[in-house]
Amino acid sequence: MSTLRSYKTWTVPFVAGVLALGAVPSVLTGHAEAATPHSVRDDFDGDGYQDLAIGAPNGTVSGQKEAGYVVVMYGGPHGLTKTRRTVVSRATTGIPGSPAAGERFGIQLSKGDLDGDGRTDLVVGQTRTTRDAVVVWGGRGGLSGGVSVPASVTQTGDFDGDGKQDLALFRGGRSQVDDPFGTTATVWTGPLSRAGKPAATRDFGPDDFRYDDVLDSAAGDVNGDGRDDLALTVYTGDGGFGSTFYLGSSSSAGATFTSAQAPAGAGGVAFGDVDGDGYDDVVRGDEDNSTVVVARGSAAGLRPASTWKTYSQNTPGVPGGRETVDLFGGAVSVGDVNGDGYDDVAVGAPGEELGYDDGAGVVDILYGSRGGLTGNGAQAFTQDTKGVPGAVETGDDFGGAVRLLDINGNGYADLAAAAPHENSGDGAVWSLRGRPTGIVTDAAFTFGGRTVGAPYAKAAFGRALG
Repeated sequence: MSTLRSYKTWTVPFVAGVLALGAVPSVLTGHAEAATPHSVRDDFDGDGYQDLAIGAPNGTVSGQKEAGYVVVMYGGPHGLTKTRRTVVSRATTGIPGSPAAGERFGIQLSKGDLDGDGRTDLVVGQTRTTRDAVVVWGGRGGLSGGVSVPASVTQTGDFDGDGKQDLALFRGGRSQVDDPFGTTATVWTGPLSRAGKPAATRDFGPDDFRYDDVLDSAAGDVNGDGRDDLALTVYTGDGGFGSTFYLGSSSSAGATFTSAQAPAGAGGVAFGDVDGDGYDDVVRGDEDNSTVVVARGSAAGLRPASTWKTYSQNTPGVPGGRETVDLFGGAVSVGDVNGDGYDDVAVGAPGEELGYDDGAGVVDILYGSRGGLTGNGAQAFTQDTKGVPGAVETGDDFGGAVRLLDINGNGYADLAAAAPHENSGDGAVWSLRGRPTGIVTDAAFTFGGRTVGAPYAKAAFGRALG
């Protein structure tokens, strides 16, 4: 997960002359298709390289303000390039529905191989209680076509342990007043047909978020039982935010999940193996306190709370100093940056003040080890870092979303970092390469809505990364 929590305010490849993200010939410039899918996670076109999805939920589409859209940048041997991308909105041929003002299509993203064809599919969320999320199908030519699913927020994962991707559906919205709309949930077991029919439907189980708005989610297997577990970030009302955590149930019938204890916080959340023991760990950002808490997994589930470790900019080795306004942990992502077999953590602190620039933002990289996450060798990146394009400005919120993916297939996770409010709200994303020495800036690439030929004014490009 990698999104800002605040309420600030795919499939058509770009061709010159895009009109309102509508019907455009499906062409991936310079794209070499794979003969067969490689079943690489986060790979929409099956070419063996991970791909990056970017939400621009405030983009104007077909004259509708904040209708929103999503851009997919396809990975390849040379990383991301502006010539290989797909833009998706409600105006795109094959995508259900039509653009609606205030829907904010693309505010939340999840992805997984829902139809079992070996290529990753994208699920695009939105904010309205009366609208649906959309599954956009992966394929040899990239993403194309889609089907509605009854949700505002979704999460993919193998929740029943049968080797097929399932889909958790959260029907609700995002209240911008004191009282949440409330959320109902169900689980569709995979595979999902392209007509939008699941193999079966299961009860979610706990309903302790029924009076809350589910904003985002992440999934991973903390106890190694083959069933993915689930973490949610929720709006609880009166300006408050919180989190919940669920273990995949061992029962093949009945409820899919049972409630369990995990670190609390209203920032980003992600799963990954930071100590290399074979069990996913939970990394939860607590942006209100500018900290990140790591709970390590085990055969018995998450280890006791007494073993959880807290990290901040006061942790030895981590650049900077802890301040609550920094919002350290507002976004997190997990991946192996230096290829040592331990997952590392990218942490966004979009509120970081740099000089006199409030909310300029910073991204820190903390490295995993046999003993778990550590501050040793931690790195920090801003728009003033040598080799990073751009310049520090007030309110950019650099680090408002982060994502670690191996976009060039060399075995090292690369960093995508967004500044959703860059250029007074247009938004932009930076791609920095992973190497054995960590994240480097020698092949830095930055792009926004204008780069990909999409509506860019006040689009909040990069508000969500997937």
